[in-house]
Amino acid sequence: MMSIGDEGEGFGGILTRMQILRLPLYTVEQARRIDRRASESFGLPGPVLMARAGALAFARLRRRWPLALRLCVVCGSGNNGGDGLVLARVARAAGLSVQVFIAGPGPKAGSEAAGALAEWLASGDGIEPVPAVLPEADVYVDAVFGIGLKRTPEGDARTAVAALSRVAPVMSLDVPSGVDADTGHCPGGAIVRAVETVSFIVRKRGLYTGRARDYVGEVSLEDLSLPAEALADEAPTAWLRQCASALPPRRPDSHKGDHGRVLVIGGAPGFAGAARMAGEAALRVGAGLVTVATHPAHAAMLNVGCWELMVRGVADGGALREAIAAADVVAIGPGLSTAVWGREMWQAALAARCPLVVDADALNLLAASPHRRDDWVITPHPGEAGRLLGWTVGTVQADRFEAAARLSERYGGSIVLKGAGTLIRTDTRVALCAAGNPGMASGGMGDILTGVIAGLIAQGRSPIAAAEEGVCLHAVAGDRAAVTGERGLLATDLLPWLRRLVNGLDG
Repeated sequence: MMSIGDEGEGFGGILTRMQILRLPLYTVEQARRIDRRASESFGLPGPVLMARAGALAFARLRRRWPLALRLCVVCGSGNNGGDGLVLARVARAAGLSVQVFIAGPGPKAGSEAAGALAEWLASGDGIEPVPAVLPEADVYVDAVFGIGLKRTPEGDARTAVAALSRVAPVMSLDVPSGVDADTGHCPGGAIVRAVETVSFIVRKRGLYTGRARDYVGEVSLEDLSLPAEALADEAPTAWLRQCASALPPRRPDSHKGDHGRVLVIGGAPGFAGAARMAGEAALRVGAGLVTVATHPAHAAMLNVGCWELMVRGVADGGALREAIAAADVVAIGPGLSTAVWGREMWQAALAARCPLVVDADALNLLAASPHRRDDWVITPHPGEAGRLLGWTVGTVQADRFEAAARLSERYGGSIVLKGAGTLIRTDTRVALCAAGNPGMASGGMGDILTGVIAGLIAQGRSPIAAAEEGVCLHAVAGDRAAVTGERGLLATDLLPWLRRLVNGLDG
């Protein structure tokens, strides 16, 4: 019987390249079912798994903080607290000084956590209620909530989370307390900021998107040596992507027409740069021919410095027909505006028979007059997603998975919900990109992404594949460009890295 951790992470331990690229993510309910199945069908009762979790978490702690001598372990009353109590006992046996604090009344009699508490007390060690200010320690261990949080912490639990939120460094067990492991939402004011989060059994999807990204630190997985069969009935609800893929080599006898024709529509007066960046990004990922249809006011200057771009000044939608008919993919929205000119461009683009990539003001026009297509990629940030759904930004961010699902139902095609932990959603699949950095929160980044996705579609990728691959290429390029610093990172700084990545020159 093979463990799910053998040979790396994945099902059955035998990893294909695609499995290395994509790691499975699960919901809280799935994690609970897997835990029950391990006990009922595979002879791994809760106390055994708790003992493994605590011991493995302590081993992680020692690797990260090898010189730590004083631990402060803050436990809740549930099984997460039991994991913390096991860690405390193992740490004390290893010679460390350990203080344990319990939030609330402590574990329920007869529970697995109660057994862990009894073992800790039997060693002669005591417990204390959580103080408002925790004592000094080399490392703090957060074992308050785990996967159970769905609302704002209250009472003693809130005191514990607030106390942990004021100290560092913290290792969180399974989930930083204050974070919803399903959604990445943080419903309360007090949230633990971990340096490392040790996730048990499976990766929880909420740790990789939204506000959770601010608090989880480095996420590691301990599968507790569960057999792969314990997961057999649980299909992942999302797949985690952390790297980009190179495109296959070109045939020696290929020519520019073999690599696709992109039409970028955008650039209202004052916004020529957005359309220019989208077009150049499409070229840098390998599109054969790129045309930018833009407002006549600045058409003559738009390709200065990127002479490979073909530019058309178009005064109205009728002037677009020929260019749309010649395109393999249309990218619309960068710098479009929602004024009369932009609205005419949008109506013309909707008549295209080729795939569309829809961004920026084209999304605002779509929100005002909804349409549904199966062959487009729409790329909203949370504000645009809110307008598309009639939701507030806060509602979108409270459950990004649900927002992406509703966008998919309403508009069809592939949904790219941008932000920390960008989601790529189709009617059958959810991918989540873990790459990217805060330096990418600057003007023009979305325009580059639009061009990347369009350039991949032009080269034969399906809209679904281009959305996922494009997001990852864009995010990894952003990380490479940010090596010299996140602050001051410009969208165009990604362009040379995009070229390296699509050619497999990652370094």
